[in-house]
Amino acid sequence: MRDNLEPVTAGLIRRLNEKIDELSVNMEKMKLAEYIEMMENPRRLLYMNFMMGLVRGFGMAIGFTILAALVVWFMQRLVVLNLPLIGDFIADIVRLVQYELQVGGTNLGGV
Repeated sequence: MRDNLEPVTAGLIRRLNEKIDELSVNMEKMKLAEYIEMMENPRRLLYMNFMMGLVRGFGMAIGFTILAALVVWFMQRLVVLNLPLIGDFIADIVRLVQYELQVGGTNLGGV
């Protein structure tokens, strides 16, 4: 009876070892140890989140600046086409933007 169980047990142990190895590789890919280490160190977690927030904010500011510059450039090109109504409206907007850039903007605080 014991001889019949040994091949099944050996096959089961081999499959279990393969699954354990696969789990180990997957945990390494997930960097689970680094995640747990970061969760145990709240200062490092706060520092990393703060730095990531700064980088995201800086990226959004640069992206919006580029987008706004492209919109103003496109609007200037529309003014050159002298489209009725749209051309005058866009010309006023472009003049306002250029004036604000030269003057340095208005004080929104009212002081």
